[in-house]
Amino acid sequence: MTVTTVTAATAAAPAAGLDERIRRNPGAHRVLTGDRPTGPLHLGHYFGSLQNRVRLQRLGVDLFIVIPDYQVITDRDVADHLAEHTENLVLDYLAVGIDPARATVFTHSAVPALNQLLLPFLSLVTVAELNRNPTVKDEIAHSRQSSVSGLMLTYPVHQAADILFCKADLVPVGQDQLPHLEVTRTVARRFNERYPHPDGTAVFPRPEALLSAAPLLLGTDGGKMSKSRGNAIALSADEDTTARLIKGAKTDTERRIDYDPANRPEVSSLVLLAALCQGRTPEAVADEIGDGGSAALKRTVTEAVNEHLRPIRARRAELATDRGHVRQILRAGADRANAVAEATLDEVRAVMGSA
Repeated sequence: MTVTTVTAATAAAPAAGLDERIRRNPGAHRVLTGDRPTGPLHLGHYFGSLQNRVRLQRLGVDLFIVIPDYQVITDRDVADHLAEHTENLVLDYLAVGIDPARATVFTHSAVPALNQLLLPFLSLVTVAELNRNPTVKDEIAHSRQSSVSGLMLTYPVHQAADILFCKADLVPVGQDQLPHLEVTRTVARRFNERYPHPDGTAVFPRPEALLSAAPLLLGTDGGKMSKSRGNAIALSADEDTTARLIKGAKTDTERRIDYDPANRPEVSSLVLLAALCQGRTPEAVADEIGDGGSAALKRTVTEAVNEHLRPIRARRAELATDRGHVRQILRAGADRANAVAEATLDEVRAVMGSA
């Protein structure tokens, strides 16, 4: 078994001209993406992923969105408020424009055949490969657990099952998730080599990274924006909470506001957030604030965020009055995901000789 060296170029290289290919023939592609149900989605999710999902859906790409409830316990001992968090994710999806008639939204636990793929996939990777995955190392560093569970260590392989069960060929990721996708590509290649299909076709595609063009938004503490780190502004937060969080965001002591991500990351992240909400360039936003200092910057960001999210929040509040509709969306998504997963598992059993 060969050793896989993971670099950004390795997973991203096949994506040259990818956007143009999608536009030419969107129906030929299937996307798998998702979010762990550990809390509300935030502005980092919105600009980094959710907007792109809606764009792909509108183009006509087949969109699968997994809510990986089993993976909640990768870095914590219990799954608190799991059903509530799951329904809240669906509300966030619907509010930003995900259409359940055109997207399949489902949970891990509702699709047994998906999870069965984890076992043969684990046989295709080594412990050494799992140990050196940089994304897992970072997640372990921020884990709530005192020791590393087997589920945490094998998380990238479970993610491979998420992607390959539906034979997704595109996976929207940030740079920090490229090592996970490379595990999926490795699993697909090794499975196809070890268990060749009788007709000569590959059982699994080697999915490509659909890298987000959105720059990284920092959290209010200047670190990576994350649900688990308590530094994010939730899409569902009210306007007063949003104002309070932005007011407490980390900046610096320089009065002149400019856009300089390399030397002034915290200030530049706030400038970028306002620019994204207003549909302007960050340079234009910074020039307008000028010598107004951090107070003026934070006022601008607060107004921009609340204005941009106002219709989304109104739509979400309306949808939240009918939780039964949310649960029906999950049931319908699970029905479709189960049909796809069972067909894939039957094919895997056949080529492995265990059917």
